[in-house]
Amino acid sequence: MFLRPNNRSKDGKEHTYWSLVESVRMPDGPRQRTVCHLGELNGSDHARWLRTVEVFNQQGEAQQLKLFPSHVEAPADDPQVARVLINRVRLERTRQFGACYLGLELWRRLQLDRFFEQTVDDHSADVLWSRIAALLAINRLCAPGSELAIEQRWYPSTALDDLLEIEDGKINDTRLYRCLDRILPHKTKLERHLKDRYGELFGAEFDVLLYDLTSTYVEGAAEKNPMMRRGYSRDHRPDCEQMVIALIVNTEGFPFSYETFDGNRADVSTMETILRMVERKYGKARRIWVMDRGVVSEENLAAIRKRDGQYLVGTPRSQMKQFEAELSKKDWTQVRPEVEVKTVAIPHGAETYVLCRTAGRKEKEQAIRNRFSSSMEKALKGLEKSITLGRLKDRHKMERRLGKIQARHPPVSDLYEVSLRETAEGVRLFWQIREDRKNWRESREGAYLLRTNLQADTAEELWSKYMQLTEAEASFRALKSELSIRPLFHQKEPRVKAHVMVAFLGYALWVTLKHLLKRRPSMVPKPSVSGVDNAQPLSPMRALSLLSTLQSADIVLPTTDGREIRLRRVTEPTAEQKSLLRQLGLTVPERLELRDKCSVDSAIA
Repeated sequence: MFLRPNNRSKDGKEHTYWSLVESVRMPDGPRQRTVCHLGELNGSDHARWLRTVEVFNQQGEAQQLKLFPSHVEAPADDPQVARVLINRVRLERTRQFGACYLGLELWRRLQLDRFFEQTVDDHSADVLWSRIAALLAINRLCAPGSELAIEQRWYPSTALDDLLEIEDGKINDTRLYRCLDRILPHKTKLERHLKDRYGELFGAEFDVLLYDLTSTYVEGAAEKNPMMRRGYSRDHRPDCEQMVIALIVNTEGFPFSYETFDGNRADVSTMETILRMVERKYGKARRIWVMDRGVVSEENLAAIRKRDGQYLVGTPRSQMKQFEAELSKKDWTQVRPEVEVKTVAIPHGAETYVLCRTAGRKEKEQAIRNRFSSSMEKALKGLEKSITLGRLKDRHKMERRLGKIQARHPPVSDLYEVSLRETAEGVRLFWQIREDRKNWRESREGAYLLRTNLQADTAEELWSKYMQLTEAEASFRALKSELSIRPLFHQKEPRVKAHVMVAFLGYALWVTLKHLLKRRPSMVPKPSVSGVDNAQPLSPMRALSLLSTLQSADIVLPTTDGREIRLRRVTEPTAEQKSLLRQLGLTVPERLELRDKCSVDSAIA
């Protein structure tokens, strides 16, 4: 709607009469229709009409529109001015933007875009393989799923096609599978690249290495994958075939290397392979290995010493018996409110043992023992009563019942002396608690034993170093929960290994975000108690969740001349999101470039 002047000569003078007109769509094209005649307007009236006019739509709703005279045209090169039909403006093509944008920025900070451009890109391909690798890793970080789920559900709902500049219709599960095949041969180069990049970004050091293992299972029979075997399942899925994953991280959780083993491989048998693999990739060095007792054997420790390495490891509980006298002494050192430690030197030995005891662990083990003891004593009394009353007379059945009771209570079965004896009244059950074993059990509850060849360290320092093993355990938790490495749906061995590699890339992004949030603390306010500030740093998943509400969308503006202006924009971040973006050193773009038919924000006829 605009003002149109009509010039007329009268009595030798030029007069300008004004009318209010609007553009309407007709079968033959846009036409101008007169709404009303305004007559001559003086300066103030004319200015007032030019500013705004209040119009009513068919529903009786009023709105203010800016008016332009018909002889005043916007500059041809000014894309900011157009006659828009306000009641037909719409929003299209909403996409998830924030979390994907963060994932891509983490990818670039680790310079993984350059790494894969140099290793896997084939410029004759429809889509550069480095961009497909980025897509797989960002999916593992933001919304882990199968390749089919990426193609059908996740990728179409994200703005990654704009961020990675991938043409429509180019992402399918076949292309994702082929990318897995391309990236797998570069595993060793990738690990070296990430190690160097962690050092540049965070000053990460890899003198102390934490080593641990886990398992993950496969869906299906996986008959063509010789790695898949049945073994000890940490996922409580003994019905499924599985593989074992060994992970090496530093004390801050940065991944150093990983390896895959057959599903029935014993933990203790992997150490020699890992030592050779690390030497092959990174050369010989005087490294400190921190491991749980499941990986410890005399052969493994000898292999570390042979390489001039050092170790700090947990030990089997059976070795604690030789330190029974030390457990009862009072010369413990309190290192935490619930933790006490003491050093036990071995005469004429090159090793040091550290006894540790925690109150929480002691309470837990006591509760387990008391629960099993109560249950076993109740079962023994029931069996004794059945035998005494004559309801159970067959000795073989008595022995089977007794065997079942002992099998159901393995944590405490060794604490009871149980026997079936012939008496004048017949076979009777006799049982009693072995006080010596009970006393030993009580004295060792809550205690564990460390073993090391490190020199000149206090018991507290050694205990603190061993506690850093929780970083390796946290890595596995992230892989299995946030990054959903399980279950495996691939059936071929190379694809399974490539799936683990993508999870490794996802963890690289996750741990980078974790340390960026630590270095620049993102504080989430929590209710304070007595005026104390209880703000806590954001976790990686909380940061991703916070940014996931940022969307990109197309604003479509229909104009009076039959065109549509399409603007691809990103939603305005909230105050909390802006704070997080500042702390991460990120700036969200206000607009995204339209591709294909629209190389820039433009009008579509």
